Amino acid sequence: MAKLLNDAELAQWRRCGAVWPLDLLTAGEAAALRARYEALDAATEGGAQSRYRIKAHLPFPWLWRVIRLPRLADAIEDLLGPDFVCWGSSFFAKRAQDPSFISWHQDSTYYGLEPPESVTAWIAFSDATSEAGCMKIVAGSHLGPEILPHDEIPDPDNMLVRGQTVREVDESLAVEMPLAAGQMSIHHNKTIHSSEPNRATWPRIGFAVHFAATHVRQAQFDGATAILLRGEDPDGNWLPDPEPAADFDPACLAALDLAWTRYQTAMRAQR
Repeated sequence: MAKLLNDAELAQWRRCGAVWPLDLLTAGEAAALRARYEALDAATEGGAQSRYRIKAHLPFPWLWRVIRLPRLADAIEDLLGPDFVCWGSSFFAKRAQDPSFISWHQDSTYYGLEPPESVTAWIAFSDATSEAGCMKIVAGSHLGPEILPHDEIPDPDNMLVRGQTVREVDESLAVEMPLAAGQMSIHHNKTIHSSEPNRATWPRIGFAVHFAATHVRQAQFDGATAILLRGEDPDGNWLPDPEPAADFDPACLAALDLAWTRYQTAMRAQR
């Protein structure tokens, strides 16, 4: 029996490769997280989205509390089973009237997971409407080949590091996934997705949290780390991430920087 998702939501997941909208936070909780992100962003040279990549939660107890929310873990358990880790997280923020976009892609392209079976919860700290450039998916694309060919198309407005773009997407199959602040969507890492620029008068701020069952391993480098959220890791595929004692914990910042370096090195090796 599922812990959180109902039959219709599970059917949506199987059909589309994503499920949305799911209530996670109250409006007040979402507003508080938005305020904390905006303060961090304003105080960070180059912006929080650029500085804190791959494991954005590592140096911040307030983000650890988000990834450990029981309601979030219940939804992930319904999709992955009782044994799973959180191996990463990222901010995806577009300022008001921001031309930034995300091209059509599969997350599995550069994650390096074997098998490529990861899911991402996209949590809205502010309203992510169609006008604000919410995420959209190609419904059912998770059922196709594991990883499709991608072209790397550099564009200063593309939020993806290498501009990775799936070829010949049938946009007639595109479905938008609008979220109110405090809601989340969950998508499979093989589901093709993208987002348009933010045409709204408010910032679109999202926090993406990446999960995998413990039998999934990082194949691009040794010593991958994660947070065991539920169950067990009998094969020892994941070493433990350090937990922050306070914001900007030095050990956690070092672990974050190491993770980003490994990720960049693995991407370069795929050229």
